Amino acid sequence: MRLCLFGLFLTPSFLFGVNKDIAELNRELTSLQDDVRALRSSSDSKFAMIQVLLQQTLDAANNANRAVASLEARISDRLEKQTASIGQPVAVTSAKVDQMSNDFGGMKDALNDVVSRIGKLDQRLVELNNTIRTIQAPPPAPSPTGPTASAPGAPPIPPDTLYENGVRDRSGGHPELALKDFNDYVQLYGDTDKAPSAQFWIGQIFFEQRDFPNAIKAFDQVLERWPPNQKTPEAMLKKGQALVLMDKRTDGAAEFKQVLAKFPRSDMAPKACSELKALGLNCSAPTQAKKKRG
Repeated sequence: MRLCLFGLFLTPSFLFGVNKDIAELNRELTSLQDDVRALRSSSDSKFAMIQVLLQQTLDAANNANRAVASLEARISDRLEKQTASIGQPVAVTSAKVDQMSNDFGGMKDALNDVVSRIGKLDQRLVELNNTIRTIQAPPPAPSPTGPTASAPGAPPIPPDTLYENGVRDRSGGHPELALKDFNDYVQLYGDTDKAPSAQFWIGQIFFEQRDFPNAIKAFDQVLERWPPNQKTPEAMLKKGQALVLMDKRTDGAAEFKQVLAKFPRSDMAPKACSELKALGLNCSAPTQAKKKRG
């Protein structure tokens, strides 16, 4: 009985607490529902906006595709028209180019013929110049006891005049004339003191023209035809330089060493030593050099 009375007293209090919790839950549930509705409304609005933007993007893409297709069509049409309009002029131009090529070929042949004729005229001028020199050359001085040099069989130009002609032509910028003068001197006066010098200048002219094979042959004539003379050391030096320029460095170095071995006191010895050093070889230049002229 006491327990029943105790339960009756406790029941209203318990029910009041439960109702309070339920009311609180209802309020929270209502608030949550309101939040869900607000979120759904916001989502629906954003989704609708995204759909609008997507539709606009699709429309812009379609418009761009149509514009590109239209542009491609116009470009293709224009290219076809330009190709049709250019094709004929190109063909005409090609024919003209072929004609010009043929014309240039004919001009080249004509130019070669002119060059050949100029070369022949230049040779005739050389021969004419030599003839004038022969006519203008003074007669040689008569010997004290014998006939004059103008006797039958004597050379037409005196040796000194011929040698001076060669020197003057070389210094005046006429190497071909100088070559002929010096060659004539060697042939006519090969037994005179100036013959080695004339032969040396033949090699020097070829050297200056970068005709190194002929230069070496001319310097060899100086070394082989005449005994050691005033031009021998310089001929050996120049031969060595020509060999080096022909990329025959070992042979060139051998010539420089020969200069030092055979003519250690000549003016060419220090130059030969410098050439050896330029080739990366050891060399001690002589302390003194004896000058020679000729």
